Amino acid sequence: MTTRFPVTEHVLRTPRHTSFYLSCGAADAPLIVFLHGWPELSISWRHQLECFGALGFRAIAPDMRGYGRSTVHPNLSDYAMAQAVADMLELLDGLGAASAVWVGHDLGSPVVWSLAQHHPDRVAGVASLCVPYLPDGFSPMNLIPLVDRALYPIDEFPAGQWDYQLFYQESFDRARATFDANPLNTVKALFRKGDPRGRGKPAALSMVRRAGGWFGGAASAPDLPVDRDLLTDEDLHRYVSALSANGFFGPDAWYMNGPANIEYASQAPAGKRLSMPVLFFHGAHDYVCDTIATRLPEPMREHCDKLSELSLPTGHWMAQERPELVNGGLARWLALNFGARA
Repeated sequence: MTTRFPVTEHVLRTPRHTSFYLSCGAADAPLIVFLHGWPELSISWRHQLECFGALGFRAIAPDMRGYGRSTVHPNLSDYAMAQAVADMLELLDGLGAASAVWVGHDLGSPVVWSLAQHHPDRVAGVASLCVPYLPDGFSPMNLIPLVDRALYPIDEFPAGQWDYQLFYQESFDRARATFDANPLNTVKALFRKGDPRGRGKPAALSMVRRAGGWFGGAASAPDLPVDRDLLTDEDLHRYVSALSANGFFGPDAWYMNGPANIEYASQAPAGKRLSMPVLFFHGAHDYVCDTIATRLPEPMREHCDKLSELSLPTGHWMAQERPELVNGGLARWLALNFGARA
């Protein structure tokens, strides 16, 4: 019989950072930690926590720095990858665990990749949704050379689909103000399921600077209907409440540390290779993190010794769009590499 565990709320405080986190599963079970990206929360993993708690894991999902009930640090440099890695090591110590399986999505993915690169002894395995391993560090400098130039000619799209990251660097206050102007509309506009019709067309985020900002240069996000395939009213309320309370400074600041992230990656004691089991999820309808028939996954394939790959018919928010496919793929990989947990 499968044991069902409740999802419980916890806070870990250290002198340098406070991490709020959700937990599900037996306290002595093997640890699996889920890290969200921009502009999400621990609840982004709501469909995974109960599933993996029931499968015999202790499933943990923190609010990352700058989000929710974790510390919102005041400086742009506070959101460099080295700081987020230090947060997760403190969380791992606070949970009393030597290591964990780490699962990341979006900007949570560079954190789990960095943990594996810098602290392989604390990482039993790594899974990433949408964002592949960049062994030279998370920065547009390392993304732009991998752009599909057949779709994004360099004279028209010099930064390809990563144009929006340069907009942060050039117009940070404007980008933040656009999101902060109406957090409800921002969340509704951002959280949309994948659309197969977008394949082969330039992503909207490749034209942010040309348009003078997000959402076509508008002062705030458009008022779109909620995508019910991703969010319930309760989910929407929780996202909007957190982003209204904290604002977008912290979430957006994660994009402002490219040089520091490159320097940090260069200091990895084990270099670029990852020897632990790795699982990567491709989103077939994710046209920004487009890893289908592009060069974006090449560094990951070159530097991961035990790589498995799985393509899902989803957009970017795959853990919320098709949780049953994400959970099934992750459970199979865990069983094959770490044995049955149920």
